[in-house]
Amino acid sequence: MKLHELTIQDAHNLLKKKEISSKELTGAVLDRIEEVDEKTGAYITVVKKEALLDAENADKCISKGEITPLTGIPLSIKDLICTKGVRTTCASKILENFTPPYDATVITKLKKAGAVITGKVNMDEFGMGSSTENSGLKTTCNPWDVTRVPGGSSGGSAASVAADMCLGSLGSDTGGSIRQPASHCGIVGMKPTYGRVSRFGLVAFASSLDQIGPLTKNVSDCALIMNTISGYDPKDSTSVPKDVPDYLSALETGIEGLTIGVPREFDLDEGVHPDVSMAVKNAVKKMEELGAKCVDISLPHSKYAVAAYYVIATSEASSNLARYDGVKYGLRDKNQNNLIEMFKNTRKAGFGPEVQRRITIGTYALSAGYYDAYYGKASQVRTLIIEDYSKAFEECDVILSPVAPAPAPEIGENAEDPLAMYLADIFTLSANLAGIPGISLPCGFSNEGLPVGLQLTGGHFNEETILKVAYNFEQATDFHKKKPNI
Repeated sequence: MKLHELTIQDAHNLLKKKEISSKELTGAVLDRIEEVDEKTGAYITVVKKEALLDAENADKCISKGEITPLTGIPLSIKDLICTKGVRTTCASKILENFTPPYDATVITKLKKAGAVITGKVNMDEFGMGSSTENSGLKTTCNPWDVTRVPGGSSGGSAASVAADMCLGSLGSDTGGSIRQPASHCGIVGMKPTYGRVSRFGLVAFASSLDQIGPLTKNVSDCALIMNTISGYDPKDSTSVPKDVPDYLSALETGIEGLTIGVPREFDLDEGVHPDVSMAVKNAVKKMEELGAKCVDISLPHSKYAVAAYYVIATSEASSNLARYDGVKYGLRDKNQNNLIEMFKNTRKAGFGPEVQRRITIGTYALSAGYYDAYYGKASQVRTLIIEDYSKAFEECDVILSPVAPAPAPEIGENAEDPLAMYLADIFTLSANLAGIPGISLPCGFSNEGLPVGLQLTGGHFNEETILKVAYNFEQATDFHKKKPNI
C-alpha cells in the first residue's frame, strides 16, 4: 500500500513504530495532490512549505515519544474554517483574498494534537449548495467519475479524502453538507450534535444549523478525529459543557439487542433511485444479521422539513452575510459614487447567483408583515420535528435511512433547477433542524459504479451509538475498501 492510501490509524501505528516519518507521509500526500488534483479540483489553497515544516516538527515530537493519534497526520480543511495566516475564501469572490488573523478552535485543537494541514479545499460558496458547483472559484469533480459532482457543500473535503489527497478532512454540515458528499464519494462523514464541536472560527451560513465534523476513509478514523475536535469551548456561545467520551473505545462492542428505526415517511419505493433503495434495504438486512432489531417508526412532520429548513437557513444567511459590505475586509467595488452604491456593487460582484438567491429569500422571510407567516411558522415546524425525533428515540436507538435519494448527478444536471438541488438534502436536513448527530457510510454501489451512502442518526450527544452501529456494519462489509480509479 502506498503511503497516501493509508488510513489515519494505520499511519499512526507506522509513525509510532518509526517505520515511516511524517515528512515522508506528508510528502507522499503532497505528491498525490500534484498528481490528481488537476482532475478533481478539490484544493483551493495548498500549503506545501508549511505542511512540510509541520511534518518535521511532528517527527521531532515523535522522536521524543510525544505522539497523539493525529501527530504527523496530513489533513485538509474546508475553506470556511478560519486558519491563521492561510487564506479562507469560503469559495467566494467576496473573500477571495481574505486571510484570518486567528485559528478556529478546531484548528487550534488539531495543531495541538500535531496534525499537519495540507491546505484548504473547495466548497459551495458559503456552504450554500449540494454539489460544489456553486463555488465562486472553481468546480470540483467526483473522483469516482469526473463528469459527476462530488456532492456539497463539503465537496472538496470529500473528494480530497476519496482521492487520497489527505488522510482525513474537516467539513461543515448545515443541511447535509458533510453526509451527502461523503455518500457521493464513498467515504465516511459525520455531523456531530449541535454544540458538541466548537463553531468558533467557522464562517457562519446559518448559525442555528451549522456544525463542523470529520470526513474520513473509515469509521475508526472518524472516531479519532471526533475525539480531538469535540468538547466545550467558552468562545462559542452555542457550545455545550458536556464530557466527551472516548469514541474509539465505543466501537469495540457489537450491536446485538439494539433497535434500529426505519422511518415509514422515507419511502424507499417512491422518489428514491432503485439502486439506492436496494442498497439501503440490503443494509437493513445486514443490521438484522448482526443482531439488531429493525422496526418501522414515524417522523410525521418530516414532510415539512425541506420547506422549514429553507426558510430558517436563508433567513439566518441573510442576517449573517450582511457583514460583507466592502467596508472592513473582503472585496470592495471601486466604481461607485456614494456609500449605498458601493454596498450594492460590492455584493453584486462578490456573491454568486445561489448566495444572492438565498439572501433574497431570507430577507423576504424576515421582512415586516411576513416574519410570522414564514420564519415564525418555520420555527414552529422545527419544534414539531424535534418532538418527532424525541418520540422516535423512545422506540429505537438509531434511525436508518438513505443519505441522498440518488447517486451523484452529472455536473450541470441540476444547475438550472434550484429546487432539484434543494431536494437532494431531503433525508439529511431534518437532523440539522433537530440538532442531532448523523453519519454517512458506504453501503453499496449503483449499476454505474457510483457509491451509495447509508445514514444513521441518533439522539442528542449519542454519537457513540451511531459510531458503534456504523463500525459494525463497516466491518461486516467491504464497501469502504473500494477505491476510485483516478
